[in-house]
Amino acid sequence: MVAMIGEGEQLRGVQLPIQSKSPTFVQPWEADAGPAELARIAAAADESRLGYVAVCDHVAVPTDLNISSTWYDTVATLAWLGARCPNLWLLSHVYVAAYRHPLAVAKSFATLDALTGGRVILGVGAGHVQREFEALGVNFDDRGSALEEAIVAVRTAFEAANPGDVDAGFSLVGKRYPATSVRVGPAPTRPGGPPIWVGGSSPAAVRRAAQLGDGWLPQGPPKGGMRAAIQRIGELREAAGRADEPFAVGVLCEPIRLGDPIEGQPDYTLSGPAENVADRLARYASRGINQLQLSFLATSVDDYCDQLLRFGQEVAPHLPPSPDLPSDPAA
Repeated sequence: MVAMIGEGEQLRGVQLPIQSKSPTFVQPWEADAGPAELARIAAAADESRLGYVAVCDHVAVPTDLNISSTWYDTVATLAWLGARCPNLWLLSHVYVAAYRHPLAVAKSFATLDALTGGRVILGVGAGHVQREFEALGVNFDDRGSALEEAIVAVRTAFEAANPGDVDAGFSLVGKRYPATSVRVGPAPTRPGGPPIWVGGSSPAAVRRAAQLGDGWLPQGPPKGGMRAAIQRIGELREAAGRADEPFAVGVLCEPIRLGDPIEGQPDYTLSGPAENVADRLARYASRGINQLQLSFLATSVDDYCDQLLRFGQEVAPHLPPSPDLPSDPAA
């Protein structure tokens, strides 16, 4: 697979507000916001040339769990964003492939990639809500190995898709999802399909990302810290013979607030002059990190849009360049 983040480049973006309203990260102004407000934020992100927008994933949230039921469907929302945001990559951060059949995952994301000119990044994860798995009739305890088999299966489907050969097919030999002589189309825009980035910060997730993925999306500080995890990924990729293949290393950055502080702003917020914010973000590159998931503190939809636009105008020019989007359907 061709590297989508080149040497010296840095991909930056946000998991969009509103589309998920988890108490862990939701801001007060999001409570009454919906599609109209999300459309305004998407337009600001696109205008700012932020880099990417991301959408996360839950299907059936247990009523006694302290997370909102509002989680916009990942694929439907990314498709909607793809039509509205021609200047941005589209990331699932993360899609719980462990409770879906991989042929259905491949179909959805190959179609999304074909419709958006090759701008999709498939971020996958094992999931963590046991009762959600039970509601969907999927074995929770088996989710890690199920995800690993799914990654192989999805990649097989992506790589087999060939727009010039409608009779081409493939087979899957895994114990959960065996299939013989099947086809999945349309073909994704890019040969080999969207890159597959693996989410999670557990030792198993780090191993999975290194051995099977094209990138790593940590979901929080890994045990032992980021430096140790990145070193471990390098060792595992070397052992797997993958050291020379392109790989994205991500991080969840501190919240950002440009301009006047807001009430309750955490002490660790990246704030102050734009050059200082850029300097602190640029330091991640020295650790081998080339994908930054940003978050912005705001008091309203207008304020959030202003933060995105200010970041594009004042901070981004001081950072490494973003990777180019595919220039045409053959890119």
